[in-house]
Amino acid sequence: MTTMKTELENFQAQQLPQLNHYLESYLANLRGEQTLKDAMSYSVSAGGKRIRPLLILAVCSEAGRDLDEGVYAVASSLELLHTYSLIHDDLPEMDNDDLRRGRLTNHKKFGQAMAVLAGDGLLTTAFECIGKADLNGDTKSKLMTALAVAAGPQGMVSGQVADIEGEKKHLTLRQLQQLHQRKTGALIDYACYAGCVLSGLPADQQEQLHRFAAAFGLAFQIYDDILDVVATKEQLGKAVHKDQSENKNTYPGLVGLEGAYQQLEEAISQAKDSLAAVRELGLKTELLSGFLDYFVRRKNE
Repeated sequence: MTTMKTELENFQAQQLPQLNHYLESYLANLRGEQTLKDAMSYSVSAGGKRIRPLLILAVCSEAGRDLDEGVYAVASSLELLHTYSLIHDDLPEMDNDDLRRGRLTNHKKFGQAMAVLAGDGLLTTAFECIGKADLNGDTKSKLMTALAVAAGPQGMVSGQVADIEGEKKHLTLRQLQQLHQRKTGALIDYACYAGCVLSGLPADQQEQLHRFAAAFGLAFQIYDDILDVVATKEQLGKAVHKDQSENKNTYPGLVGLEGAYQQLEEAISQAKDSLAAVRELGLKTELLSGFLDYFVRRKNE
């Protein structure tokens, strides 16, 4: 029995090969030590959901913005930066993981020192990627500043610190939400913001898309916590059941598995409400709605 693909699935099938080609070409054309380039490309080419760059492409598409070189550069820069964070997350000093996306983690493949440098390289060239893009200077400045805020000590890095320090504490639900708003949500929020800036969307549409991003980012993290409990290593391509063994604060650990599913449904509902408000403001949302199917479909498998 065959099923019709959703609009988002068709969009992914069309755009992911182009995004991956841009990433491969960008990294291949960098001048630098070949071992470093190999280590950087190894983790970027491992694949993954590409949720963050796809959000940029989807917002631009919904707004009728041409998906040109400038858009692909910005989307690629976010994936480069996200991949750096995964390499560093996997290091022995952080999560000490052996597998990522079904492959050896970077430090297991290239050694710990090279993995650190590969992450450093991806982080810094992410901004270079925006700087080289065919975009006007004001747009580049807005995007670089916003990406630095989202990824740095006011965003993702602080969330990672709170996660590490939280292993010694029992966080409240609100504290856990705040932690993940920075650790996971900040880059997802940036993705929607970048799409808004690239498309020149008005403030009222940007505000509702920000609300959507916040709810979607929360749902994404809750579901990641759930998968650590219910999924297998083969399904995720990485170790599972680590959060509990390492005393990490998670939604299932705090409110139980059923409570976590309830929190997930509430976040999805908030995201849907924001998209409904976006539609009332005259913007298409079919692609963005498709991102929410990720949770519903997988929950029922």
